[in-house]
Amino acid sequence: MKLKKRSLLTVLAVAQLAAAYPASADANAADKTQPPVTQEVYEQNTAASNAVKSGANDTTQETPETTETEGAQETNNAGTTDVPVTEETGEVKEPATATEVQGNQNNSNSQQVASGKELILFFNSTKMIQDGVTYNAPQPMQVKKGVSYVPIRALVDRVGFKVTYDKKTKETVITKGTNELRFKTDSSKYTVNGVSKDMKGTSYQTNSTFMVPLTAITQALEIPYKVDNVGKRVIMSLVSKPVAKFTVGPKEIFAGETTVTYTPQVENVQGEIINERWEGNQDIFDAPGQYIVTYSVQDSTGTWSDPYSQTITVIQPNLPPVAMFETDKSEYKMGELITYTDKSSDDQDKTEDLTYKWENKGYAFFTPGVHTIKLTVTDKKGLSSSYESTVYVTNETLYTEEDFNMLFIPEGEKFSFLGNVTSRPKINYDFNDEPSTLIRSNSPETVNSEGIVYRETAVGDMRFMIHHVNNLNKNVKMYVIATNKNSTPVTLRQDYLGFAGPSPIATAAGKKSVQYYFQSMQDGSKRTSVTLAPGEQKLVMTELSEIRMKQGHVISLYSDMYSDQPIQFDVVMIDEKSDPLKVLGTLPILDRDGVHNRGTYPDSTRIIRYSELVGAESQRLVLGDNQDDPNLQGMDPMVGDITHNTGNFGVLYKITLDRVAPNTLISFNPRGGKYSGYAMMNGTIVPIYSLGQVSPGEQAVLYRTGDYEQKVEIMLTAAPGSNLPVNLLFTQMPDTVH
Repeated sequence: MKLKKRSLLTVLAVAQLAAAYPASADANAADKTQPPVTQEVYEQNTAASNAVKSGANDTTQETPETTETEGAQETNNAGTTDVPVTEETGEVKEPATATEVQGNQNNSNSQQVASGKELILFFNSTKMIQDGVTYNAPQPMQVKKGVSYVPIRALVDRVGFKVTYDKKTKETVITKGTNELRFKTDSSKYTVNGVSKDMKGTSYQTNSTFMVPLTAITQALEIPYKVDNVGKRVIMSLVSKPVAKFTVGPKEIFAGETTVTYTPQVENVQGEIINERWEGNQDIFDAPGQYIVTYSVQDSTGTWSDPYSQTITVIQPNLPPVAMFETDKSEYKMGELITYTDKSSDDQDKTEDLTYKWENKGYAFFTPGVHTIKLTVTDKKGLSSSYESTVYVTNETLYTEEDFNMLFIPEGEKFSFLGNVTSRPKINYDFNDEPSTLIRSNSPETVNSEGIVYRETAVGDMRFMIHHVNNLNKNVKMYVIATNKNSTPVTLRQDYLGFAGPSPIATAAGKKSVQYYFQSMQDGSKRTSVTLAPGEQKLVMTELSEIRMKQGHVISLYSDMYSDQPIQFDVVMIDEKSDPLKVLGTLPILDRDGVHNRGTYPDSTRIIRYSELVGAESQRLVLGDNQDDPNLQGMDPMVGDITHNTGNFGVLYKITLDRVAPNTLISFNPRGGKYSGYAMMNGTIVPIYSLGQVSPGEQAVLYRTGDYEQKVEIMLTAAPGSNLPVNLLFTQMPDTVH
């Protein structure tokens, strides 16, 4: 009896331990103590476990012996239903087989059947219950080192996700909507949408079944679950909300005009969408403002999504700008200055963004009668309006046209020349040249094939003038490549740079490049520095290659650089898709065109200082004529010829006039043809006619002295695309009428 009683007590103790500790699925660990539940799920579900121990309604207590016996039977039976996996790839082949639950009603200690949206997994068991149906996995949920492992195929089949195998990467792939999980055999990492994550255990194969940590799937796919320690099961909730989103078009929505389109985008749907709810949406919004539109959907399980909202900005429809101006008076004498005040406005754009077109706008009128002035303004969207106003001009003369122009035409504007400019006496000035190597890349100006348009090695102060047209039957880019052929590093410094284009108009590109060149002198915005290691090549003056050149388009560039050691420079034009550093060694050096100039010229900064009085009488200072201002002499390094810099393009003129008479008009008059550019007058950048070109019969106003003699400093460089020589004119202005 004592022996039997002791044996019975032992059996009861073992049974109690079995209820607390799930049996191991690892035969080698059968005699080892197992944890009461996997460590990771225990830590995250203490509250759920306590609820079970206190008799919570979501679990049913059952005897340990029943659960252990039931689990053991299922584990043993599962071995007969395994479907093999290829050992080399770990690809899972089996779908789990469903069998109807039999006899659950007759067993008073049986587990509760899962509700419609729950999946129940049992510790150390192959059994899975879903929707009242029992499914057998090929292997039981196993515990190894405190981590619960599940057969991946059986689980995802029950959850309703897609599982595939990537033979190239040897990964098992789970997809749920836009989410993708990738697992590898014998790895403690997996990826979620391409991002590597750590698992709490290492995936493995057992009896040809791929096993992964349960929490890797539940966390990545946000599947809620709870642990029933008493019933030794994990209850996964498969109910997930659909996700509702929508897009709105078009980008700009105008009140009272735009028909708005709403395009739903729904994810994570369980079944089909059976209902949707919109709030705040309108096909056409009547008034400008901000509107909140909300969208929700319901799937066939009856679950509603969280509301998704967007704020839609409805703007006032674009209205035409309002053209308006005023004159300071309504009646004027002939030759009397008219002051215009712009009063134009626009509902959306700033007035500086409007395009202005004036008709018959005179600074003064020189015939009596009624004169009508018209202004048309146009916004960025092409809408425009016009306004007209009239002024009356009497028979009385205040100024003649010639006197008025000298006194009142604004700087940067032009007027027709009266008299013979070449009859004016010339200012006989002296000059000296400062060291600065000019690299003029202007031939072939029109480039017909890919290649190197200029190659030179230079050191110290240098100036680049690059001006070329793309005549290839395709899009190209231009580059300047710097190569350090020294045995030590070289520092290359960029001081100033002006770049314009690509443009179909050569004179426009040349004019803008001079403007930006002078601006960089004022603000220092283009100062950069780069170091080249021995043998290294780098792109410099990279503004040149930021935009592709279409056929017929022109680029124009000025830049001042400095290098402490000799650097080889290559100026190239190549296909827009080519890598300049890779193709440089294969490019030919292109021939010059025989019309335009290329060459390297020393001492390209010309200093002119004149200390005698100018402007007391009509005078002129001539530049670019190869007489008063001789052309620089240099070398074409590609062929070794001596060359002359016709027109001295690329030369920077620094002119100082120490004594300019009071009331002197300084103006610009081209002699070789039309000219369009900029000058710097006492530090102020002035256009040589703001709206275009100046002809030899015209002069552009640059500067006026006041009532006192003063020093005037002028900085000029010839704008590519324009013509030389040019004259600076000095004219004594007439007295003003008080």
